[in-house]
Amino acid sequence: MEIKKLEAAIEAILFTMGDSVELGQIAEAIQQDKETTRKLLQNLSDRYNEEERGLQIIELEQAYQMCTRKEYYEYLIRLAMHPKKPALTDVMLETLSIVAYKQPVTKAEIEKIRGVKCDHAINKLVEYELIKELGRLDAPGRPILFGTTEEFLRCFGVQGLEELPSVDPVRLEDFKAEAEEEVQLKLDI
Repeated sequence: MEIKKLEAAIEAILFTMGDSVELGQIAEAIQQDKETTRKLLQNLSDRYNEEERGLQIIELEQAYQMCTRKEYYEYLIRLAMHPKKPALTDVMLETLSIVAYKQPVTKAEIEKIRGVKCDHAINKLVEYELIKELGRLDAPGRPILFGTTEEFLRCFGVQGLEELPSVDPVRLEDFKAEAEEEVQLKLDI
């Protein structure tokens, strides 16, 4: 492999891993010996320094890590001071609506309604403070009960759960019929 491609592979490894990566692991990944890998890392690091790039490669006890140069921390801090509002995916919105209308509800109940696992969606909704643990169900395993938060009410512009729109009974029957068809299709496969 030519030098530019080897350096690009090293950049990709260090960028993707985030933490420090041992020299031996990098050498093995790019299929080179340790000394050649060390020289490639040094050349890459020197070039970053000469070009005064925003990134640098540092050595930490026979391991290497790509990180930002301290001269640029102020820019990172400015960005971090204005975090992007999290966007809710369709999966998260679906999970959130189940919690809002069925609360208090367990993860198992949510998964039964959705028909798929929802660990990630629940964890993200808890992280975004849209749902919270309300306690535990008095049943075997004592599963966690989830409900919405005040942040949920603020985000959706309602003062209480009674202000949530009601589901049209006709549409509800249509949804049930669609769900039953999906279940039947899965069973037939």
